[in-house]
Amino acid sequence: MFKITDDNVTMEDLLSISVEYEKPTLGAVISGKVVSVSKNRLVVDLNGVAVGISTGRETHDSNDTIKDLAEGDDVKTVVIEEENEDGMVVLSLKRAAQFTSWDKFDKAYKDGDVIEVTITEANKGGLLIDVDGIKGFIPVSQLAPAHYPRVEDANSTQIRARLQKLVGIKLDVKIISLERSTGKMILSERAAQQTKAKASLGELKVGAQVKGRVSGVVKFGIFVTFNGLEGLVHISEIAWGHVSNPHQYAKVGNDVDVEIIGIENEKLSLSMKRLIPDPWSVIEEKYPIGSKVKGTVNRFSPFGAFVQLEDDINGLIHLSEISDTKVENPGDFLDIGEEVEAVVINIDRDEHRIGLSLKGKKKTSKKKDTPEDDDTESGEATEDGATEDKPLDDKTESGEATKDDAAEKEEKPKKKPAAKKKPAAKKKAPAKKKAAKKDKPLDDDTESGEATEDDTVEKDEDK
Repeated sequence: MFKITDDNVTMEDLLSISVEYEKPTLGAVISGKVVSVSKNRLVVDLNGVAVGISTGRETHDSNDTIKDLAEGDDVKTVVIEEENEDGMVVLSLKRAAQFTSWDKFDKAYKDGDVIEVTITEANKGGLLIDVDGIKGFIPVSQLAPAHYPRVEDANSTQIRARLQKLVGIKLDVKIISLERSTGKMILSERAAQQTKAKASLGELKVGAQVKGRVSGVVKFGIFVTFNGLEGLVHISEIAWGHVSNPHQYAKVGNDVDVEIIGIENEKLSLSMKRLIPDPWSVIEEKYPIGSKVKGTVNRFSPFGAFVQLEDDINGLIHLSEISDTKVENPGDFLDIGEEVEAVVINIDRDEHRIGLSLKGKKKTSKKKDTPEDDDTESGEATEDGATEDKPLDDKTESGEATKDDAAEKEEKPKKKPAAKKKPAAKKKAPAKKKAAKKDKPLDDDTESGEATEDDTVEKDEDK
């Protein structure tokens, strides 16, 4: 209830000196003076005609303005509710800061400035920011090499896990797309580093040695970043010996020394092995042709078996040098992990090749595909023992005839009568004696004293 103390003041006078009151409208930006401030509560005097209040999340903007406010300070807010149950206008300090942030983003976009943002969220497609309710997105393709999630076969689960590690960190980015009307903003970390990267690239020379950090390991090599740049150590440049799995030589985050071996536009080729002595430079002295060496079979190929002689030195035993017999599959004669002694037969230092031979080592196939002897070790004939060139005897060592023997006898029944021709030849002798009797008659009696049939016939004829 108001009390007028000056009787000379009329109502018209009061209306003439009063501030014109405009009812706050939703979304309007209004100014006022701070009446009171606490951690999560702000009370504002709106030109003496209304009181506004901001609480909770609406009191915190990206710059945390509320921390710097004091009673009597001027402040801008946005009306988010015309009146609450207490008759106060509901305000948002956060949304008022959004207007300021949009203005800042507009200017940075037009001028091409680099700004700093804090990552608030990650998904398989990239990273997100939230500045006073303004959403921004950094696609995976726009990340700098150091943060690009290089994983095998583009596994979405692994990509998201890598990106999740970036939540909470600050990144320097450029705005590459902005639509204030729709609230869309696309950012690029890669674009923000291009200026610095180009400057660094211009200072590089082939043969230079640099320190870097592993940013990715894939089946074909190792990615290394340094000075805002990224290069690839191809699998053939990791070590002097054969490398089958790059993951055995480095992990993401490892610090490594590399040598620059190629620069093509923004593509850098790096090498790890060239920073260590080349064992092949003295290979001819260490493994002279004709010398015997020992090694372990570590892998097969369609043309032979590789033998590891030392960490970075492998020799090849060609299929033709594994055995004196024909070899189609080295696995038929050798085992992975098997230790062998071989002879060095050729060396090509430039191509990093050593030829080995096992010939003369009596290396036989592990497959039982060679014909067995006629008899087994037990002395029993096998079913295949009898061949056409060398038939088995009629009886085995046990004295029993085999089935093959019986069959052989049945096939050759005509050979036995040939042995009975001898008695037929003996019967010709008596015929010669008959002829002799006509010229010279035999005595009446034989030497045994018995008359023959011929004698009896002659006596009958005389009678």
